[in-house]
Amino acid sequence: MNLLLKNGTIVNEGEVFRGSIVISGERISEIIRESDPQYNSRIDNALQKAEVMDLTGLHVFPGIIDSHVHFREPGDGVKGTIESESRAAVMGGVTSFMDMPNNSPAATTLQMLEDKFASAAKSSYANYSFYLGASNSNLEEIRHIPERDVCGVKVFMGSSTGNLLVDSGKALEDIFLVSPCLIAVHCEDNSIISSNLKDAAQKYRDNIPSLAHPLIRSRQACVSSSERAIALAQKYNSRLHILHITTEEEVQMLEDIINPDSWNFNDSHRRALITGEACPSYLWFCSKDYEHYGNLIKCNPAIKDEEDMLALRKALKDGVLKTVGSDHAPHLLSDKLKPYAQCPSGIPLVQYSLQMMLSLCKAGVFTLEDVADRMAHGPAKCFSLKDRGFIREGFYADLAIVDLEKASDSAENPQTKCRWSPFSEEGIVFHPEEGTDQMLPSFPCSVTHTIVNGCLVVNNGTITDEKRVKRLEFDR
Repeated sequence: MNLLLKNGTIVNEGEVFRGSIVISGERISEIIRESDPQYNSRIDNALQKAEVMDLTGLHVFPGIIDSHVHFREPGDGVKGTIESESRAAVMGGVTSFMDMPNNSPAATTLQMLEDKFASAAKSSYANYSFYLGASNSNLEEIRHIPERDVCGVKVFMGSSTGNLLVDSGKALEDIFLVSPCLIAVHCEDNSIISSNLKDAAQKYRDNIPSLAHPLIRSRQACVSSSERAIALAQKYNSRLHILHITTEEEVQMLEDIINPDSWNFNDSHRRALITGEACPSYLWFCSKDYEHYGNLIKCNPAIKDEEDMLALRKALKDGVLKTVGSDHAPHLLSDKLKPYAQCPSGIPLVQYSLQMMLSLCKAGVFTLEDVADRMAHGPAKCFSLKDRGFIREGFYADLAIVDLEKASDSAENPQTKCRWSPFSEEGIVFHPEEGTDQMLPSFPCSVTHTIVNGCLVVNNGTITDEKRVKRLEFDR
């Protein structure tokens, strides 16, 4: 089917302009700018071959690429499945995702990855890829990763949900030496965390407050681990991507070693290339929000101070941080309401990451062009995705269509299987650029349509139950 998206405002590659997009099958065949002298005749020609969607008043973004999700399949189907969480993803304008390996059992072999790929081919609403999980003993699996078919290898240098902690120094060295593709790292120092947790247990006994979380999973734990990961990448000329950065110190470390304008990921000679990820939770919340949300915003690494939040926003704005990933991590609400020591870490955010970023645009923190770059262009370049992440002729038609003027009540209708979000309760604590608190009844914008490979998956805010998904490919 051919589709004409008519009279939208297109946000792409540093520009915002009025125009129309023609989709032929799975791909974009024409981008017709309203400023083109032949605009009317080209539209008339397209009308003869395509169904029409009038996007007057709406903004068209390249489909969001979320390179950091935990969809819980296999093993934790009560929390989420590829089907349920990808439904939440497309409702939020996410057209492609990369899922983490801390499942039950953990995805530490290439055959386990293929099983996940097979499941996604049957049930996903969005394009997909999966990380291979690193362990202390699966070096041969890592060595043989098909780099054009797998997004990367995930290394837990600090323990989190699951049992994938790599705590052997030799294993870490070997992984950075032999990995043929991007190494995505969770950076926290477990020895520091264990010591801090022991101190907190002595102080609070069985009543550790959520306010203690950033003291237990401290900035020192993050900085120490990130320093080690960077040193290993530089030693072995590895491709390193540091996930969910949370501290001003880590931002400074990246500023000191990277060129924000360098995207030479396909250099003919192998060299260290280090990038970092921001997550909406760390751009939106800060430590004083534990008083309002409690364990609902408990996540690993911990949300830290307001100064860190502001430093992360600046780093993302300046291009020091290259990508935005939701770190979507669903848990049952009944578990999140347990006392601190029994409460799992993680927040279900894949449905809301784009709305959170656009809300920050409304507050003057980012521009629309920034959002398109860090949520679509950046991940596509960072992972060397083939034919995705941009609104370009010949690329797959993955698009997120947004009404910037229509407030959304989607926070009251979470699609994730766990059926809650931190925005489901009354009032959203929001920190505009100046750092003051503001309560919002809802997000000030709505995702109205999502198109995946030319297929209208979300239409006027409703899942159509039509699918056309693909395994992501990488130009490496």
